[in-house]
Amino acid sequence: MDFGLTQEQTDIQRAAREFAVKEFTKERAEIADEKEEFPFEVWRKACELGFIGIHFPEEYGGAGMGIFENILVVEEFCRADSTIGSAIILSDFSSEVIMRFGSEDQKKEVLPKVAGGKAITAGCYTEPEAGSDLTAIRTKAEKDGDEYILNGTKTFITNGTIADYYIVLAVTDPNAQPKYRGFSTFLVRKDAEGLSTNKIGKKMGIRSSPTAEVIFKNVRVSEDDLIGELNRGFYQVLEFFDESRIEIAAQALGIAQGAFDRTVEYVKQRKQFNQPIASFQALQHRLADMRTQLECARLLIYKSAWNYDQGRIDPGLTSMAKYYAGKLAVKICDEAIQMHGGYGYIGEYDVERFYRDAKITEIYEGTKEVQLNTIAKDLLGKFK
Repeated sequence: MDFGLTQEQTDIQRAAREFAVKEFTKERAEIADEKEEFPFEVWRKACELGFIGIHFPEEYGGAGMGIFENILVVEEFCRADSTIGSAIILSDFSSEVIMRFGSEDQKKEVLPKVAGGKAITAGCYTEPEAGSDLTAIRTKAEKDGDEYILNGTKTFITNGTIADYYIVLAVTDPNAQPKYRGFSTFLVRKDAEGLSTNKIGKKMGIRSSPTAEVIFKNVRVSEDDLIGELNRGFYQVLEFFDESRIEIAAQALGIAQGAFDRTVEYVKQRKQFNQPIASFQALQHRLADMRTQLECARLLIYKSAWNYDQGRIDPGLTSMAKYYAGKLAVKICDEAIQMHGGYGYIGEYDVERFYRDAKITEIYEGTKEVQLNTIAKDLLGKFK
């Protein structure tokens, strides 16, 4: 058992860190946060350097790497800046559904554009009345000749207003029992007639990552836009969530590490009673505890990513990674503000923004309560 990174992984980690530190400037981050704008310029640069879609096969514009290498990039991007990092790492959200289940034509159309900085994807799963209960979706896809007609509303959709492609989960067999055996996924292009979006603004955090309501009103897609097998959409999305939870866990870890880094520097410089506050044992112990928990989270996340790359899908493990990392991100950002004192509460210091950006990692891709349900089911089995 080797806990060290390979030379290639170390190079990827270093390159991601150097790029993010250089490009994710404080000024850019504050503007993106204040104006709720996606950082298109920096995103394109990240794509040009191969950071986005690094886990795509080479024939589709990627580097042929695994989930592990992808989360190394995610961690470093969010460590450098929680706002810009979060927006960029989510630019390919749900593209993995195409990568793993799409047809050859779908892969050739979508994946090279995503990796090349020419397209952004969005996963349309959550609905106003469904929330965490994926089995309660109402969006329908009704067959009409060699087409499907989509009707329904999705909400809290990441990249909703800027996406070029939408991966949509819809009901294709309303009589299926259990209901989830009648769900399918479809690829919908942004110019589809009847597709509209409404921006959800004034969010607490990750403001440069656009969130929207996406409405499908008699949207027609062809049979060729069905992703994978008919009525297998629920299983596709569940497998994708096992992968995406590792990514969100890495996002949380990066945010936590970034807030921790800034706090360590601050306490070494800030003086009270004629000495740096880092010399106070009470703060030293708190920092030591934070560092320990960061390393625990990192090991759990890295193991989850490595496990997935070995072809072993383990919902209990991925849920543990996301649950622990999300809680830790919020906790460490809270501690960071506390150690900064009054300065941590104002926007001049990054930790205020990191704290706002951290909270979402406990909510999307399954709330922390949903993760606990999955962990408990993995532990105890399913009760009738």
